[in-house]
Amino acid sequence: MKNKSLFYNPKTKEIFRVLDSKESEVLVINCTKKQMPYWTDFDSISSYHLITEDELQDITDTHFQELTVPSKEYKYVQERFSMISNIIPVIGNKNKRTQMIRIISETNNCSKQTIKNILCQYLIYQNIVALAPRKNNEKELTKDEKNMRWALNKFFYTKNKNSLSTAYVMMLKEKYTDEYNNLLPHPTIHQFRYFYRKTKKMETYYISRDGIKDYQRNHRPLLGEGIRTVANSIGTAMLDSTICDIYLINEKQELIGRPLMTACIDVYSGLCCGYSLTWEGGMYSLRSLMLNVVTNKKEHCKKFGINIEESDWNCCQLPTTLVTDKGSEYASENFEQLTDLGVSIINLPAYRPELKGSVEKFFDIIQSLYKPQLLGKGVIETDFRERGAHDYRKDACLTLEQFEKIILYCIIYYNTQRIIKNSPLIEQNIPPHSCNIWNYYLTYNNDSLISISPQNLLLCLLPRTKGVFKRNGLNVNNLRYKHKTYTEMYLVGGDVIVAYNPEDVSYIWLIEENGTYVKFELINSQFCGKNLLFVEKYMKSSKRLIAENANDNLQAKVILSKDIDFIISESTHSNISTKNIRKNRQKEQKLTHKDFVKEYEL
Repeated sequence: MKNKSLFYNPKTKEIFRVLDSKESEVLVINCTKKQMPYWTDFDSISSYHLITEDELQDITDTHFQELTVPSKEYKYVQERFSMISNIIPVIGNKNKRTQMIRIISETNNCSKQTIKNILCQYLIYQNIVALAPRKNNEKELTKDEKNMRWALNKFFYTKNKNSLSTAYVMMLKEKYTDEYNNLLPHPTIHQFRYFYRKTKKMETYYISRDGIKDYQRNHRPLLGEGIRTVANSIGTAMLDSTICDIYLINEKQELIGRPLMTACIDVYSGLCCGYSLTWEGGMYSLRSLMLNVVTNKKEHCKKFGINIEESDWNCCQLPTTLVTDKGSEYASENFEQLTDLGVSIINLPAYRPELKGSVEKFFDIIQSLYKPQLLGKGVIETDFRERGAHDYRKDACLTLEQFEKIILYCIIYYNTQRIIKNSPLIEQNIPPHSCNIWNYYLTYNNDSLISISPQNLLLCLLPRTKGVFKRNGLNVNNLRYKHKTYTEMYLVGGDVIVAYNPEDVSYIWLIEENGTYVKFELINSQFCGKNLLFVEKYMKSSKRLIAENANDNLQAKVILSKDIDFIISESTHSNISTKNIRKNRQKEQKLTHKDFVKEYEL
């Protein structure tokens, strides 16, 4: 007989484990009654059924889980096993076993029964995990506790942001009143507060009352590694827009409003790759930004009378990865067309500014640089739009060009002098400035940037539509265009994709299959230099005018037909000779000439 075998008695539903054997006797332990081991005849258990370890755990309703090292449970198990480890070798000798239990009991200052219980628990399951403390099942909630839990979920953990006192009163109204609205026996407000504090979870509190977006933005644990979780080198940029906190005027001293700033910030180095200051958003501001990104910044600054070194702002290439939110301009097809150049676009969820922290921090720093210097010059302060606050519009005195020059100085400081405390190049002893980090990686990793001319970038960002080849030209937006080398296409016909400029319909660009752009010239010369909106209004007005005069035109055709019929009715028909037509014609010409001279008295 094998040691550690398990035998099950179906009559008494007892289980016995064989611990040792000699001759015709076996040392067994009753797993059901958890008694100390004893010797018995083999015949007394030989008729029982053999079972497995899993069946033992199922019958005794005891299942074990693996212990993690280190853990409190693991430490507890090792301590208990060390107490009985010296007893196991002499488990079959009752006298020595009893003596050992007594010594261990005195040494560990615990009762003999405790040692016996630990010993039996191990011998029954032959696994030290059996010595782990049994986890108490979760205490079942009382009726009052269930009502309090219901009230917290119904009235407290909601967007209404009710107080605990309000939720308590609402609970009493719903759960502890009779049909006459008289209070029944109920928990006190102190019991309600105690239950709330005992079961409170901060994550549930913030999300239920303020929403998941506010939780992600203001309360979630900040466990990320910063920029290294987004990019490990230059070439990944974040885009966003913000309304500047300043009112501007034009050259005629007329108040215009607050400009819109759009920026492109490299995530890894923090360098401002480009910016735009415009009066409107959408694709107009985005197109202006992209053109500024690929513009030589030294030449750009020179237009404003600012001289910089090439290394101060050495960015005239397009990043390979652009990270944006779900703004309308970034979700448009025009912006997605940048993928034709090899650019990858990552769209972040809406209302998650913390996910594009680089560009948000840029806006904060830039505005904190110019606002203290421009107080009283149109800059708005924290009491903006509050009752009785100063009207900052009356202080406006800067034009867009002057303000852009100030912004350029701020960006130059941001790129060249702002200290980056967590600079990734500290070990290389590189000064912790954005331009230095950018220039360092620019010499080693230029593959993460795309070189493209402003003209090709502008063409890539133009909106696209379908054009149709016909005999009268390439028809796009109800206008006709021509190109001298496409004669066959005019005759064959077919649909193509074209790029067009809504601000000037003088030209469109046919997009070939290989990605090249072919320029077509407008045939309708009256629309040269006009924008698409003007053309659409013209076409709409023309159609309306034609529709208004359609009935008059039809009426005129009917009258014309009747006049012709009347004249025909007065004519006579006879046999006509076809001879002497030329002589007859000469006679009629002479008569016509005489009548003309006579009528005008020549």
